[in-house]
Amino acid sequence: MFNQRMKTILRELMAAESPITGAYLANLNQVTSRTTREDIKSLDGILAENGANVISVMGKGYKLTIEDDAKFKKFLQTVSYDESPRNSFIPKTPKERVSYLIRRLLLSENYLKLEDIADEMYISKSTIQNDLKHVKQILNKYDIQLESRPNYGIKVSGSELKLRFCMSEYIFDRHEERGEKLYDTHLANQDDLDQFLDIIMRQIKANEITISDIAIHNLLIHIAIAYERIKNGHHVTLIKSEMQEIKKQREYQVAEKIVKEVEERFHVQFPRQEVAYIAIHLLGTKMLSQTIEEAEQVIENEIIQIVKLALDKIEERFHLGIKDDEELILGLSLHLKPAVNRYKYGMNIRNPMLQDIKKNYPLAFDAAVVAGLAIGEYTKTEIDENEIGYLALHIGAAMERKKLKSGPKRCLVVCASGLGTAQLIYYKLKSYFGNNLEVVGITEYYKLKQFRLTDLDFIVSSISIPEKLNIPVIEVNAILRESDLKQIEKLIIDNQPPINTYFRKDLMFLRKNFHSYEEVLTFFHTALLEKGLVDNTFLEAIFEREKVAPTSFGNLVAVPHPIVPKTNQTFIAVCTLDKPIQWKDKPVQLVCMLCVKKNSEENLQEMYGLLVRLIDNSSMVQNLLKTKSYEQFMQVLKEHSC
Repeated sequence: MFNQRMKTILRELMAAESPITGAYLANLNQVTSRTTREDIKSLDGILAENGANVISVMGKGYKLTIEDDAKFKKFLQTVSYDESPRNSFIPKTPKERVSYLIRRLLLSENYLKLEDIADEMYISKSTIQNDLKHVKQILNKYDIQLESRPNYGIKVSGSELKLRFCMSEYIFDRHEERGEKLYDTHLANQDDLDQFLDIIMRQIKANEITISDIAIHNLLIHIAIAYERIKNGHHVTLIKSEMQEIKKQREYQVAEKIVKEVEERFHVQFPRQEVAYIAIHLLGTKMLSQTIEEAEQVIENEIIQIVKLALDKIEERFHLGIKDDEELILGLSLHLKPAVNRYKYGMNIRNPMLQDIKKNYPLAFDAAVVAGLAIGEYTKTEIDENEIGYLALHIGAAMERKKLKSGPKRCLVVCASGLGTAQLIYYKLKSYFGNNLEVVGITEYYKLKQFRLTDLDFIVSSISIPEKLNIPVIEVNAILRESDLKQIEKLIIDNQPPINTYFRKDLMFLRKNFHSYEEVLTFFHTALLEKGLVDNTFLEAIFEREKVAPTSFGNLVAVPHPIVPKTNQTFIAVCTLDKPIQWKDKPVQLVCMLCVKKNSEENLQEMYGLLVRLIDNSSMVQNLLKTKSYEQFMQVLKEHSC
């Protein structure tokens, strides 16, 4: 089976001029080296029948050889591989144009004329001027300004540190819809990136610093940016007090070793402030993995207090009963220790699981929004959506842990996405199936042989297991979806949740014609205001929540709600649209306005569970959009809940 990981590997091999290391490919796909070797073996088997091979070059990595060009091209057509060269790409959508503009501005040493950029993108000057409004908004988040000079054009200006943080997001970016490489090569070639990665991996291993795969990726691209910018005469400036503080950290010594290797290998001189810059990223991406006792010794009391404050706010709002969960307190504290450094220096962090987290754990995400606001208020910073997603992972695991029960059926969880994801799958299974399922543990693929399969009923795995086993293997997503749970449920019990009762006939507005999400939200506010269900502060609270993170979850569904409860009862108001509207970065046609009672002590998980099923079930959404009455709408809900 030709999967997405193999497609990524093939894309990299086709674009590379020299062999690519297995470590790089493993990091790219966020899997183990063993899984990567299995993927390459399977890929080679497929390519052997289609005019090509993947060969291993001793000490260097993997390389693609093509024996039959015509046969290989025919194979590429069957897998819809995009062979068009990168330079031929012309941005078409507003989002693509904005990203293109940011990259052009960040990479230009001189002023750029609007007429020239407009010609590059085949658009009018008025269109590009409109796009620049969005460009300015994005750049402002990084404290970067657009300078305009008559007869010369525009250019970016800002501190070198902030320029680099912006570059890491927009120069090194992944655009799935265009099939681009994870590590874009505007700044560094593939061989340089491989060497940087090799240096990083060796030093963090030698100095016993444990960081996640995603963190290694972030560190790699920042070092690549630093190297290229230094070559062009640009240097980071940090104030003296910050330099002194950073030098005291152990990470500074590790940064010195990394820089020394880069200097020797690439014949470039890093100023001392550049060493501090690398140290900031080690501080900001560190992930501790000690036991609870060891970890508590390295967590400052202030961080624990921030966590407890955030959990108090969550409990006050949602009554989840998790504020005293020691595992949650520890997990959030370990996460916040490096995160505090990220907030302090305005560093950005990617969360590749963000959309899945929002979609499958909306209650945990909403709780994380509350936690993020509390943390932001304490640290005098703004916690972004990516960071909130990581907080939601910890909170979601604690919620599942609270519902934990044992059961007669026995299964094992196999996962390669990291301990946090594996634990989330573990607790989700335990809570969802209650006393009908016993999850005996979690393991990585290479440790699977250590378990007695005869003691298990089946295996739940987030990765492909090539061997044929004597028990069923259910392959699931790393972030469990409703479809995954239903698949597992077939082996256990027919246990369907009851229909939700939070919908009201007088709050259902079907087949409306609106053109923007602002119109929809204003309509809801007016309707609820007329019925005396909300006051004049409702709309402002709705927009405040949207600023933190858009509530459009995909599958044409949005679930807006006020940032703090504003009603005296809990209900869901519904609005369906004749045509989809753009809700930040997603199209939306079904809007569920979620209102939770002030000081509510209700168990909200059933209601959020219904919303999860709604977001995950495209046929259910399509059927709901066709309904013309409250009765039809509720009938569709009932049919999909039986």
